[in-house]
Amino acid sequence: MSDDIPEPDRIEGAPHPRHTPHLFGQPHVEALFLKAFNTARLHHGWLITGPRGVGKATLAWKIARFLLATPEDEGMFAPPPPETLDVPDGPVPRRLAALSEPRLFLLRRPYDEKGGRLKQDITVDEVRKMKNFFALSAADGGRRVAIVDSVDEMNSSAANALLKLLEEPPPKVTLLLISHQPARLLPTIRSRCRDLRLGPLSPADLSDALTQAGGAVEPEQRAALAELAGGSVGEAFRMTNTEGLALYARVVELFATLPRMDRPRALALAEAGAARGAEATFELIVTLIDLFLARLARAGTLGQTPPEAAPGEAALIARLSPDPWAARHWADLAQTLGLRARRGKAVNLDPAALLMDMVLRLDETAKALSAPA
Repeated sequence: MSDDIPEPDRIEGAPHPRHTPHLFGQPHVEALFLKAFNTARLHHGWLITGPRGVGKATLAWKIARFLLATPEDEGMFAPPPPETLDVPDGPVPRRLAALSEPRLFLLRRPYDEKGGRLKQDITVDEVRKMKNFFALSAADGGRRVAIVDSVDEMNSSAANALLKLLEEPPPKVTLLLISHQPARLLPTIRSRCRDLRLGPLSPADLSDALTQAGGAVEPEQRAALAELAGGSVGEAFRMTNTEGLALYARVVELFATLPRMDRPRALALAEAGAARGAEATFELIVTLIDLFLARLARAGTLGQTPPEAAPGEAALIARLSPDPWAARHWADLAQTLGLRARRGKAVNLDPAALLMDMVLRLDETAKALSAPA
C-alpha cells in the first residue's frame, strides 16, 4: 500500500496493528481461541468486541498469523498442540506485514481515488471482492483468513452480503470481524459468530502497550493516563501525543474556581482550542470536559471519588458532586454539552465561543448547586 494513502484502521502516528507483535492484558481471549483451535472447534466467524483501542485489531492480526503459519493436522505425524498464539518470524508474518499474503483478505473502508479521501463506509462492492477472493483462492485447499476492520463501518447492503457469507461460509475460511459497537450490528450477524470480548487495560498493561506503540509515559503518570483513557491504549496514545494529561490538569485547575469561574483562565483555555490548526486540541478539550462531567456524575451517584487523574481533582469532585442529587445535574449536562459544541463546530461556529459556552454552563450549574435550598 502506498505511503500516501491513509489506512482507516490505523491511529495516526502509531504502528499499524499488523506490525504490533504483542497483545497486552487480554490472555483470556487468547486462551479461548487457542482452546477452540486445539479441540477442533474452530468456528468460521469470530466477532472481536470491546472498547476502542484495547487491542481488537492486534488480536485479529495475531490470530491471522497463527492460523496461516501453523501447519494443518497431519494425522499421526502432527506436531503437539500449540500452547500459544505466538509464531516465530518467518515468511507468513513477513508477508502479512507487507500485505502480500495470498491467503488473507483485509476488508476495510476503501480509498476514493477521485475524491482523494477514504470513503465513509464499507460498500457491498468490497464484500463482493472478498467473496470473489475466497472463490479464487480455494484451489490450494489451505486455510484462508479475512479481517474486517471494522464491521461497524459497513452500510446495510454490505452487512447483508456479509451475512450471506456467514450463513454459507466457504471451506477452511475464518472470518475475524472487529466491532466497537456490536449492539448496532444485525442480530443475525452476531448470532452466527463466536464472541471474543476484550476489556480495558490495567495501568501497567496500558503503559507497556503504549511503549510498544512508540508512546512514552512516566511511571507516575500510569494511573492518571489509565483513568483518562479508560484502559484504551489507542486513546492513551492520542493523549500522550497531544499532551492530554497537561491539558486535563488545566481543565481541573479552571474548574477548581467554580462557582466563581476565573474568566481569564477560561478565555485562555478557549483560545487554545480555537487557534489556527488547533482542530485536534478543540476536540480534545471537549472530550476532556465530557470526561470530567462523567466523573462528576459517577462519583456523586456512587458516593465514591475516583483515583485522581490530575492534582486536586479528587477534592474538586467531592466538592462539586457530593451526592446523587448533584450527580443528576452533572449527568444531565454531560448528555448535551459536548454534543452542542461538536455540532456548532461542524457548522463553522467560532470554536472559542463554543468552548466558552461549555465552561459558562458548568459555572451556572455549580452556582445553582451551591445556592441555599
